[in-house]
Amino acid sequence: MNAALQDSGSSRPQDFQPPWLLANPQLQSVLGAKGPRRQRWRRRGGAMEAAAQEHILDCGDGVRLAGHHSFQPQGAAVRGLAVLIHGWEGHHESNYLYSMACQVYARGWNVLRLNLRDHGGTHGLNYEPFHSARMAEVLGAIRAVQRFDGARPLVVIGFSLGGNFALRVGLQGPAAGVTPSLSIGISPAIDPGATLHAIDTGPLLFRRYFLGKWRKTLQAKQQAWPGRFDFGPYAGIKSFVETTHRFVADFTEYPSSEAYLGAYTLSPAMLMDSPSPLALITAQDDPVIPIRDFAGLEARGSVICYDAPPRGGHCGFIENLAMECWAERRVLELLQDLYQDM
Repeated sequence: MNAALQDSGSSRPQDFQPPWLLANPQLQSVLGAKGPRRQRWRRRGGAMEAAAQEHILDCGDGVRLAGHHSFQPQGAAVRGLAVLIHGWEGHHESNYLYSMACQVYARGWNVLRLNLRDHGGTHGLNYEPFHSARMAEVLGAIRAVQRFDGARPLVVIGFSLGGNFALRVGLQGPAAGVTPSLSIGISPAIDPGATLHAIDTGPLLFRRYFLGKWRKTLQAKQQAWPGRFDFGPYAGIKSFVETTHRFVADFTEYPSSEAYLGAYTLSPAMLMDSPSPLALITAQDDPVIPIRDFAGLEARGSVICYDAPPRGGHCGFIENLAMECWAERRVLELLQDLYQDM
């Protein structure tokens, strides 16, 4: 095994104890999204990047999504196919996703880094704007990948909103011809209404960050389709809840924001009764995903793993000044267990 990839300690949640310099949940979240991990893996994980090819995936019903796929080298033993899904306004090169993808690829998995609709500069691929209930096209994208990469087992790993999508692949995929051996949600937004409220009432830094991202993507959509959209009225809205209410009415088929949010709300009971195995990793101090959303969830039924360490922020889990990520080690352990059980 490459020494750079060896586990550096226990992956049990109680053993994830970042030093006090890194313990703050806001700092953990910022380091997860903006820290130097991607640059480190640019140096250490160049094999995945060298093998990557961009694909425009036919997802059915005229929908196209972009993804970056990396096969293992010819002749290598392939452990399976891992599909990674970024968070809201992320993309295939987001720090947290890129670092995880390099780790998974280095362990012998083929990797697809999927861009959701209107993410990663793909605003011109599809006319209708992205919203979080567009599940059929994500399943369609995975089916499209499996047409040219049939490696088994299939695993899906998602972060934040992408964690919600990943868990829905596990819940809804088997009925649609997509059967993952494991779907993993990291800091998954399982109650989107609670997440919107947490952003609106939480640290101003996060509200400004997410609202700024929202406005940029609306501008990019408007530029990609000149004369088709006018998002000007959204510029002055200061609340995520209010913005969502308006967007649902203007650009979705749902009669209310409650119906829209309900379409991708996941309860602990639903998760434990999933038709395929699931794993969830979240932090009790996550500033945008309230830990109370997971009340009643246990590692039983279809949930083979539910880890909720006291610290970690949102998609952070940075455990030392070398910017190593405890959640990555935990995922690698889950994948190793899965591979050994196949």
